[in-house]
Amino acid sequence: MAWTWRLESESGEPVTGIDVPEFESQGDAETWVGDEWQGLLEQGVDSVSLLEGDRVEYSGMSLHPPQ
Repeated sequence: MAWTWRLESESGEPVTGIDVPEFESQGDAETWVGDEWQGLLEQGVDSVSLLEGDRVEYSGMSLHPPQ
């Protein structure tokens, strides 16, 4: 099963138009978002959810730095 990210706006709606690769492992997916989070924020992504196929591993992870 492939791992991928669902990109979400501040209102929780999906953000489209950004190419999100599929990954063979959870670790690879987490490394990618760790490398890309600032660029995603600049493109209007507020939070992300990690999916393995259709199963949600975790959801609503904010990309904003802690206050």
